Amino acid sequence: MEDRTSHWNHIYLSKEFEETSWYQEKPEVSLRLIESLNLSETAQIIDIGGGDSYLVDNLLELGYRNISVLDISVRAVEKGLNRLGEQGENVNWIVSDSREYKSPQKFDLWHDRAAFHFLTDEQSIAAYISNLKTSLRPGGYFILGTFSEKGPDKCSGIRIKKYSAKEMKELFRENFNLIHIENIDHSTPWDATQNFTFGVFQKI
Repeated sequence: MEDRTSHWNHIYLSKEFEETSWYQEKPEVSLRLIESLNLSETAQIIDIGGGDSYLVDNLLELGYRNISVLDISVRAVEKGLNRLGEQGENVNWIVSDSREYKSPQKFDLWHDRAAFHFLTDEQSIAAYISNLKTSLRPGGYFILGTFSEKGPDKCSGIRIKKYSAKEMKELFRENFNLIHIENIDHSTPWDATQNFTFGVFQKI
């Protein structure tokens, strides 16, 4: 965990968010999927790996009031908090590993765009899924975006694990009902195309 933490702190210290491959000024796919769930403005939402993502900005604009943002990098969290200013004080910022964080509350939505695919060994994947199940209330939703089987093999110098729609559905079928799944192309700031698999699940 220490090596992973140091790696991501270095990334966020050495690069502006606009220089990262996962940069989105407006995370339109995530927002579309979240809005399709018709959650109440008081829904408990957590964004995994979203320290410097603009998703939280957009959720606040939409009126959601109970937002948590978890990231392994304190530097990413600091950037997000500084960007939002006073608005950031209304967000629950968490510096932790998604495999280890023990939430004192149950969430209505767990959102993860491009964090899960950095877990490549079975133990880490199992720990993440166990934490996800524990953290979500029954009937709660899980939105996951990962590199698809057509996506790159590495991101930020780290090898990742890719998921086809079939593989993603199979991985979570024991504890989650699949609501929707699709593949989308993401354009990086330097106009490279990365294919993602996005799934929307509901906890059984």
